[in-house]
Amino acid sequence: MTAEPVTSSPPSSPARPTSTVRASLSPSRAADFKTCPLLYRFRSIDRLPERTTVEQARGTLVHAVLERLFDLPATGRTPEAAGDLVAPQWDRLVTEEPELAELFDGADPAAPAEFLRSAAGLLEGYFAVEDPTRLEPAERESLISAVVDDELLIRGYLDRLDVAPDGALRVVDYKTGGAPREAFEARALFQLKFYALVLWRTRGVVPRVLRLLYLRDAEVLDYTPDADELARFERTVVALWRAIEQATARQDFRPRPSRLCDWCSHQALCPTFGGTPPPFPVAAAGADPLRDSRSAPVPPGADE
Repeated sequence: MTAEPVTSSPPSSPARPTSTVRASLSPSRAADFKTCPLLYRFRSIDRLPERTTVEQARGTLVHAVLERLFDLPATGRTPEAAGDLVAPQWDRLVTEEPELAELFDGADPAAPAEFLRSAAGLLEGYFAVEDPTRLEPAERESLISAVVDDELLIRGYLDRLDVAPDGALRVVDYKTGGAPREAFEARALFQLKFYALVLWRTRGVVPRVLRLLYLRDAEVLDYTPDADELARFERTVVALWRAIEQATARQDFRPRPSRLCDWCSHQALCPTFGGTPPPFPVAAAGADPLRDSRSAPVPPGADE
């Protein structure tokens, strides 16, 4: 489908929150609530700490390398050049977040080197599905946002946005895990539809393609949205937010057991596993518990 200007539903005012905005939501936090309301509470209301996993750190590293790769001249964007970026980018990430250095405490001495090799291996998967010498992204690791329903700010980081000469948009998201089963694929597409909605509302253009690049398996998943679908998706996001509002007012966030529980950091506090959640936080004067707890959405690669 060709991306085209929206005429039946004009875009909302872009990015900057207005005085009516009282809440915000990122695709990661929205997906948390859809997956398990109690997980949303632990992350967005209780703000419980979570230690970064090796898999998450590897995802962040690969995203950082792919962002820097496009700083090079087109002819220099080779597999070798990408491999040369791995160690320096890891050093930069550890400098910015010293706790990452603790990932390998007590591990085999060879673990850090193997970690860097595994990241380089994922980059080989990238070159198997795209030729970066033929691409000039319009935006990389870009924070985008829009206001919907007059008071809800939705926002997130785009891994990459490509713009064709005719103005058509392609949203690209890098995934360092394997190509997913249905449950995980739906979550990934939910994230991209979130971005597509923001772009439609702020730029008046429906993205032509939403593209997921699964680097481990060197697979590409393309999805083509349309304006009617994004209008329905907007209603879904607003309804989801209303459900979060109601759960917050009732202080009632129930667990929703699934296969994803195996990766949850909070099993010790979850009733499904015999735990007890902490007392519901008391908001400070003037604080709004419905505002997304993070000052910015989850950075690229961190929720892989």
